[in-house]
Amino acid sequence: MIAASTSRVAAIVLAAGRSSRLPTNKLLALLAGKSVIRHTVEAVCASAADPVIVVTGHQADAVREALAGLPVSIAENVRFTDGLSSSLICGVNRLPGGIDGYVVVLGDMPFVPATVIDAMIEAFAPEAGRAIVVPVYQGRRGNPVLWSARFCGEFRGLTGDQGAKQLMALHGDLVYELEVDTDSVLTDFDTLEDFSGR
Repeated sequence: MIAASTSRVAAIVLAAGRSSRLPTNKLLALLAGKSVIRHTVEAVCASAADPVIVVTGHQADAVREALAGLPVSIAENVRFTDGLSSSLICGVNRLPGGIDGYVVVLGDMPFVPATVIDAMIEAFAPEAGRAIVVPVYQGRRGNPVLWSARFCGEFRGLTGDQGAKQLMALHGDLVYELEVDTDSVLTDFDTLEDFSGR
């Protein structure tokens, strides 16, 4: 049994992408009357993660408007065309001092519930070797991923359109796989077919 965490964990929501595989910005597409990005961010705001930082870029004003009224901090990535790494760095640079970790959330994963993020925060324990927490559903690793604040410097060294998977590979001994009972950690939106039936 994992003891409840007392760690202070922030959230970085990545919402700067250009949705190149869709004719419009997928984050602004509507699901059950709300934009994809609002669904995602509402769940993050309902979790124990604090503060919640949303990194915008493509159509930044429209994304900000879609999040009106939510208790978030907006970090606009003016270099979002440089790739995913630039948004990760933008988010890390906005993190406040004194946090123990940060959970990186993809803006196009609207079905991840706050309970999953809370379970990740509870499992997070860098002093016990659980410095990176990744949710796993039926043997497959998903998102979001929780990182110890010790990795901020390595995040700032990322370049191009690479995410942080390479860092996870480098620090495999510090990765804790948290089994979850929802495939939402594997479900994102990249094509029109992904939206069908939703």
